[in-house]
Amino acid sequence: MQCQAIDVEENLNQTLMGVDHALLGRTYWDQNECLVLDRFIPKTIVTPCLTEVELLRKNVFRNYVPGHKQGGSVSYYAIVNEPREISTIVSLYRSPVLRKFLCQLVKEELLLCPDNDPHSCALYYYTQPGDHIGYHYDKSYYKGKRYTVLMGLIERSEQCRLVAHLPKPGTKDDMNEQPIPLDPGSLVIFNGDKLWHAVTPLGPREERIVLTMQYVTNQDMGLFHRAFSNLKDTFAYFGPAALIHRPKVEQASISHSAISQPDAMSDHPTLQFLAGAIGAPLHRDS
Repeated sequence: MQCQAIDVEENLNQTLMGVDHALLGRTYWDQNECLVLDRFIPKTIVTPCLTEVELLRKNVFRNYVPGHKQGGSVSYYAIVNEPREISTIVSLYRSPVLRKFLCQLVKEELLLCPDNDPHSCALYYYTQPGDHIGYHYDKSYYKGKRYTVLMGLIERSEQCRLVAHLPKPGTKDDMNEQPIPLDPGSLVIFNGDKLWHAVTPLGPREERIVLTMQYVTNQDMGLFHRAFSNLKDTFAYFGPAALIHRPKVEQASISHSAISQPDAMSDHPTLQFLAGAIGAPLHRDS
């Protein structure tokens, strides 16, 4: 099975030519820094991404955190290392055209995550009944903001849905739970610290696969956050390979990692469970 080589930049440029950027910007801010774009990415990009989804099924790591999440994940490392001429998924994540659009939307200078982050862009496979993830924020481990872009790839489910707390139309603070379908090519763009969201359980004979792409305003991460990021990636997402295949990078100095342990753990159900499981008196996002 070969991945089709396409010009991601040209296809995105054509898509963005017909976009009302001012309207999208207002919608993003009115919805507490969240924007849903239905079938936004063209089929010319989605189709080769679906080919990669099939190629990468053999790399899926099944994970289970009692009371919080169940599903399968494929890390950035596995996506990058899969033998093929070109990865449309990686090309989309790294696209200067897409990043320029996102920067204008969120009014921040967005950077790619460092290559040693397995969550830079990753695939989530909801393939077994009950696969889900509980409510959480995508809180940043980095010394800046973290923005998430979710893209639908396969949405063959009536039960498994992204659900999020969004303002009711015409209000700023009156939040209610809203289901968000992620059909192939649809995007959800949000500030990880702002959107309280979950994925409802998958039903029998259903399937849902999503691409997640992460962008940050600062690529630095303190040592304490790095340690717990590694722990989370190992046990709750990608397995030991997330550490074994991690590129060797120069570590930040200890002086840059000054942060209290409760602050790092308090709002993350996955790390609350992991910390409890290893007997650590700590508490922390997925």
